[in-house]
Amino acid sequence: MPTAAGLIDTGAILAIVETGDFWHSACLEALQSLRLPLLTTEAVLTETFHLTGTNAHNIQKAWRFVRSGALSVHPMLGSDLPELHGLMTKYADRPMDFADATLVHLAARESISLILTVDHSDFETYRLPGRKKFTILPIRPRS
Repeated sequence: MPTAAGLIDTGAILAIVETGDFWHSACLEALQSLRLPLLTTEAVLTETFHLTGTNAHNIQKAWRFVRSGALSVHPMLGSDLPELHGLMTKYADRPMDFADATLVHLAARESISLILTVDHSDFETYRLPGRKKFTILPIRPRS
């Protein structure tokens, strides 16, 4: 099975499904340029549905995207917890949240450095093995 093209973070998922989001067009364009599915984690989906709120229409839009085949959800196991703890400790000055830790860990595990995210400041800081930087899409849109 070929390696996935990249990862996707909460903010990008929300921007793709919410047409009024500032990042919507840029994230949608970036998504359409990538080989799918993009990898994500259960923690990202938890964060996505938490931030979607209680609006039934928005929840259904999020579900349609999640189930569209654009994503492949990779679980974190008990054996991953020490590494996640280590990442959150290393980046405590940010601070790194659990969902971001799962993505950084997944990126290292799967040798993936491209991420679809609107969270540029954090992912510009995080490093992969060998001090490698993430390639972040989309580029920041002009306001």
